[in-house]
Amino acid sequence: MTEPTPISRRDLLKTSATVTAAVAASGISSRAYADSTETIQIALVGCGGRGTGAADNALNTQQGPVKLVAMADVFENRLSGSFNALSGRHSERMDVPDERKFIGFDAYKQAMDCLNPGDVVILTTPPAFRWVQFTYAIEKGLNVFMEKPVTVDAPTSRKMLELNEQAKAKNLKVGVGLMCRHCEARGELFDRIQSGEIGDLVLLRAYRQAGPTASAFVAPQDGEALTELMYQIKNFHGFLWASGGAFSDFLIHNIDECCWMKNDWPVMAKASGGRHYRGNYIDQNFDNYSVEYTFADGSKMFLEGRTMNGCDKEFASYAHGTKGSAVISTASHTPAKSRIYKGQSFTDDQLAWKFDRKEPNPYQLEWEHLMTAIRKDETYNEVERGVMASLVTSMGRMAAHTGRMVTRDQMLEHDHEFAPQVAELTLEGDAPVMMNEKGLYPIPMPGLKTKREY
Repeated sequence: MTEPTPISRRDLLKTSATVTAAVAASGISSRAYADSTETIQIALVGCGGRGTGAADNALNTQQGPVKLVAMADVFENRLSGSFNALSGRHSERMDVPDERKFIGFDAYKQAMDCLNPGDVVILTTPPAFRWVQFTYAIEKGLNVFMEKPVTVDAPTSRKMLELNEQAKAKNLKVGVGLMCRHCEARGELFDRIQSGEIGDLVLLRAYRQAGPTASAFVAPQDGEALTELMYQIKNFHGFLWASGGAFSDFLIHNIDECCWMKNDWPVMAKASGGRHYRGNYIDQNFDNYSVEYTFADGSKMFLEGRTMNGCDKEFASYAHGTKGSAVISTASHTPAKSRIYKGQSFTDDQLAWKFDRKEPNPYQLEWEHLMTAIRKDETYNEVERGVMASLVTSMGRMAAHTGRMVTRDQMLEHDHEFAPQVAELTLEGDAPVMMNEKGLYPIPMPGLKTKREY
């Protein structure tokens, strides 16, 4: 699960030897592991729902003593809500007095400053800030858990790969929140597919079809007294610069688990999509996306995303081979209910195998695996895989938003960065994207705006 996957832009990784030598020459040493009795301190940066969930999993770990000692966010009410929820479940593992609750754009630094080298920081702010905060975590010698996606465009993908060479040189352990890769049912299915039980894998299908997702916002001037920037951060799923939009933040799981089964990343994407029933939704998302990904051997992966009321709902991924087929997942992220069929029909009489044990929660398993690596000082780094999953996701999104076929090489080499000044944002400053005179944000226009997204 932690082995790097080669990428086409090999020169990005040529910096590895230089970075390793520079770190060695600097005399920097990082205590990137702890024995089984030593308390590992944790800081939470980004106290929304996913951050609170990640902290809950971290505090549930069975791999030795842990303690949450600092929290950071740009919204005080989110930090307070997270603190109260975690305190109710883990009072004995909480040590976050008021002086270690930090609010603001520099709060991530203040929270990390409370840790020692080898402790763990959880990065669950909107993805736009990931490379900025990862940079500081590396400087501090901290092990990291970061949520997906880890990037939303090509320039930040290149930055993350380059930064990660520094993390590896300092022996830091880094987990990425693509927890489906830690699922035991999916893991056994992967082994069976790779051993040829369904023959050559020729087709993958992925679906995430639900009601409106993170889109039905109220314009800031009609709601809370927020600055434009703070409004967009609060509703980050609706803005491409902050999260890659709903496409990147939600569809990445289906994309990643399918690519895992294929044991490869697609080399090309073509797609369609549009806004049909959004009315006055104040965001940059489409209502539906349809993507055809192509792998190097010519096999395909079809992805269907839809966020419309009144339509059929499905959250699942499937694999089809020359000898049979498989259900990768059918019940959201967990349980996966993975199984294999003799033919192409998912009927009981064709069932060849199913995962029949109780499935441990993959959200918890990813933390057990990370903490075990820290305790035993094992090599553990999921960043390159996380970057590739994020980049391939962005490739499909860009193909839909521009109406153009996009190759993986083109995507990785692309020069469009959504928020190049993200490290300099301030609470009172402008947002990377602003409303027009009609009170609407710019939206992708396939066929008209074909070189970059907004």
